[in-house]
Amino acid sequence: MDKLQLRHHFRSLRESFPPEKVAADSEAICRRLIHWPVLQQARNVLTYLAFRNEPDLSALFDLLPGIRWYVPRVEGEHLVVHPYDPLRLVRHRFGMLEPAADLPVIDPQTLDLVLTPGVAFDHHGGRLGFGGGYYDRFLVTTAALRVGITYDECLIASLPRTERDQLMDWIVTPSRTIGIRGWGFGGRG
Repeated sequence: MDKLQLRHHFRSLRESFPPEKVAADSEAICRRLIHWPVLQQARNVLTYLAFRNEPDLSALFDLLPGIRWYVPRVEGEHLVVHPYDPLRLVRHRFGMLEPAADLPVIDPQTLDLVLTPGVAFDHHGGRLGFGGGYYDRFLVTTAALRVGITYDECLIASLPRTERDQLMDWIVTPSRTIGIRGWGFGGRG
């Protein structure tokens, strides 16, 4: 299957998950993350606000209060990073919640880790997003560790990839934490 077919397949699959499965898998991912030494060492973490049946990581805000949490906002063709403030969220025209535009803008280079959503991931760190390229354009601006967050059912052996597609360093599902590239906070390579 090509990217368009795969995107349609995995979006349909994910959107078919009942709320009970989404809640249980989201809780399992959060449990896995709060005990993960890599996240425990991080201080500045970009996460996402769940949309269209993505695993919901919002419990992490309270479970790991020592981390400075940030969330993205879509501005034109790019993602802009802002501090997470639950009282300052607005609805984007695509339907997802994002931070208000007047919150401080954070330099992506200050991030330690990016919890990255996707429609599907593969065992090589490949990521299939919604098709807008927002995360691919963003990830080249930061040296932060890239952690793909997904359901077990949306992790496959291999995805088609182009040179613009950014790879993940880790993949976390409800049942597994997979180190793809062996990178830690000491840097890439």
